[in-house]
Amino acid sequence: MFDKAKMMAQALKLKKAVEAEIVEIEENGIKVTVSGDQKVRFLSVNGVENKILVETINKAMKKSQEAAARKMKDMGGLEGLF
Repeated sequence: MFDKAKMMAQALKLKKAVEAEIVEIEENGIKVTVSGDQKVRFLSVNGVENKILVETINKAMKKSQEAAARKMKDMGGLEGLF
């Protein structure tokens, strides 16, 4: 029981550490900030922030990740790889 709680605590700590990682790219008047959990946090084009585009990109990424997870589950998950 304690091992499971310890594993959950470690997983939460890892999740928070990954989310805290930030990558920022600025090229050709476009600036994008992405967190380690693959979420767009900020996007601007020629200095103008675009929150609607950020929300739309994040929704698309989430749907893509869900589709990939379903496909992996349908194909037997990761168990067959090990």
